Amino acid sequence: MPGLSGPSDYSQEPSRHPCLHINAKEPFNAEPPRSALVSSYVTPVELFFKRNHGPIPLVDDIERDIRMLPKYNVTATLQCAGNRRTAMSITRKVKGVGWNVSAIGNAVWGGAKLADILELIGVPKLTSSTQSGGKHIEFVSIDKCEEENGGPYKASIPLSQATNPEADVLLAYEMNGEPLNRDHGYPLRVIVPGVIGARSVKWLDSINIIAEECQGFFMQKDYKMFPPSVDWGNISWNTRKPQMDFPVQSVICSLEDAQSIKPGKVRISGYAVSGGCRGIERVDVSIDGGKTWREATRFQKTGTPYIADGISNDKWAWVLFELTVDIPQSTEIIAKAVDSAANVQPEKVQDIWNLRGILNTSWHRVHVRIGHSNM
Repeated sequence: MPGLSGPSDYSQEPSRHPCLHINAKEPFNAEPPRSALVSSYVTPVELFFKRNHGPIPLVDDIERDIRMLPKYNVTATLQCAGNRRTAMSITRKVKGVGWNVSAIGNAVWGGAKLADILELIGVPKLTSSTQSGGKHIEFVSIDKCEEENGGPYKASIPLSQATNPEADVLLAYEMNGEPLNRDHGYPLRVIVPGVIGARSVKWLDSINIIAEECQGFFMQKDYKMFPPSVDWGNISWNTRKPQMDFPVQSVICSLEDAQSIKPGKVRISGYAVSGGCRGIERVDVSIDGGKTWREATRFQKTGTPYIADGISNDKWAWVLFELTVDIPQSTEIIAKAVDSAANVQPEKVQDIWNLRGILNTSWHRVHVRIGHSNM
């Protein structure tokens, strides 16, 4: 596995695209404008959101052995569990990085399947437990973070997921056909498709087979979904399991909230995605605040109809949607998605409020007013 090649502090940070909205400088957390997300199906590396818990490590290159294994390219959407946190905090204050709607991106990840690597060390494919009682795979990063008292960031997934070739868990060394850059885990990272981004560990240092799920901070005292009744005075972390799959989500990206537009035809576009290999069955759009609904067109690759069957599409990737409508007056536009398991986004953010502000998948709303516009 790779190792540190020099000092790692905030004076060694890489350069970033100037259009990124910076939510925190140290550690660096930033997201692109929402409009950039629908400009292409595959998110350019420089516009992919940046999520960090400490300085970006300076790391040596990986050993050649992993590149000798069969290489797979997997198109997968990564989403921070805190995406859309700012909207949740309006309802009631939450703790965490103030993400808007762009803590998400879709990329083509290249690398070796974890199932192949584990098989090389004697763990057969589709194994849920080893003879010694191992039931989880732990990923340990070179990245050191305050929450771990200066120790490494770490996370785990079930062994059954790690050894399933169809789960497409990768040890990735490429992103969009190029070597990973430092922001995204150079030289080696984990990609766990369909799962919140916190489990796709960057700057991978080691892998362990363990009996119980990882006991790290971000597995046991963060990224868990609590009801609105729980606050910092009565929280009991061990009453909830670590969050893995992300729920169905959709966001309007072609319009900003409180934007002025000209009356007439308006193109509404955005992204929709669901975790756990669930496709997007439908995206509904309302231009009258939820009184009536119209179905949007869904696609991944331009000109190719999208079918939520997990076979004729990129099963781990988002779907882009669009609908052109006539908007004669100021109004509230809403999007909500339905996934292939018939899960629907909840209407109200108040119903899913939680003290960490994760998994805000409520109906996405933008208000537009008729006025002067360059649209």
